[in-house]
Amino acid sequence: MAAFEYKAYDASGKELKGLLEGDTAKQVRRQLRERSLIPIEVSEVAQKKNKDQPQEAGSKNKLSITELTLVTRQLATMLRAGTPLDEAIQAVAEQTESPKVQRVLMGVRSKVLEGHTLADSIGTFPNAFPDIYRSTVGAGETSGHLDRVLEHLAEYTEKQHAIRQKVMQAFIYPAFLTFVAIGIVVFLMVSIVPKLVGIFEDTEQELPFITRALINASDFLQNYGIFLLIGIAVGVFIFRIIFSQPDAKRKLHRFYLKLPVFGRFIRCNNTAQFANTLSIMAASGVPILTALQTAASVITNMPMREAVEEATDRVREGASIGKSLAISKLFPPMTMHLIKIGEASGELEDMLGRAAENQERELETIRSVLTSLMGPVMILMMGGVVVMIVLAILLPIMSLNDLSA
Repeated sequence: MAAFEYKAYDASGKELKGLLEGDTAKQVRRQLRERSLIPIEVSEVAQKKNKDQPQEAGSKNKLSITELTLVTRQLATMLRAGTPLDEAIQAVAEQTESPKVQRVLMGVRSKVLEGHTLADSIGTFPNAFPDIYRSTVGAGETSGHLDRVLEHLAEYTEKQHAIRQKVMQAFIYPAFLTFVAIGIVVFLMVSIVPKLVGIFEDTEQELPFITRALINASDFLQNYGIFLLIGIAVGVFIFRIIFSQPDAKRKLHRFYLKLPVFGRFIRCNNTAQFANTLSIMAASGVPILTALQTAASVITNMPMREAVEEATDRVREGASIGKSLAISKLFPPMTMHLIKIGEASGELEDMLGRAAENQERELETIRSVLTSLMGPVMILMMGGVVVMIVLAILLPIMSLNDLSA
């Protein structure tokens, strides 16, 4: 029995949408007619992962971090209480107020009722459940501790969400300040400066260099501002095309890692996500090679991701994880030290968890420093620009006063 999404008209002509279970689309249409509804569209919910799938179908079933965490915790609670898997999924689907979440869960349930495992069932919704989710659930089903694994997954999802929020907070404030500063300067140059500069047009005195530079900049923005914006947009577009190529992207990402504060921020962020992912998968019983491959996929920095992939090959040949990762010298020494201790003591997942917590604390420290410094720096820069504008206007006025005296 599968889940089908339908659109239908009632007797008054009102369009209705919903979900029904049935063996075929024809059977679902018959159920709708029995309810005095006129079916318009009936389609199976299950999402096939193939090349012919339109992009809209994937984005339609994408779950947010909050939705995925809530569903995972509810499923874990139901299973711990001894509820059969299909009934647990149905209960969670009925409790949610989101049609999207309900559609995905009913699709998963239909696959479970057909005899598929939960891991295979959620695999029909690749945009709703990430690779780590499917691999970890599969390990939980194999070990017989699915409820505990789902709890770990919920905690992992919350941690990843917290890390992303810290990254966003680190960049939103500086970006906002920069945008406001540029907006104020452009407003002064285009609206205020031309009116004040008109005072000097009738005088024959030679204007100071700073005043001439201000007038030229103001004229340029008024006459060619639109072309400047177009040029910036074209430059950004070309930059993205160039650095979308693997070789150029690799060089750019390596350059990022060498930057004083920004590079350290990127290193901490990627290391925290890698350690968190590897920890949850190791604790759930996922084979270490599979865990390393999945953990590599969450790393956004290309050289660091390739370092994990190379380390995976060495581990496959019998080398230890800590020594294999340390070769690249891209990961923090403390993280490598904790991983080596975990391998030696047999408590790898605990040490990985500590490594992730250590990097998250450092990430928070760097974020606090960045946001604390950006405010004063932007104020100083804005103050400098305003002082230059004031000087450019006052110097000619002072010269006129000297001449009149």
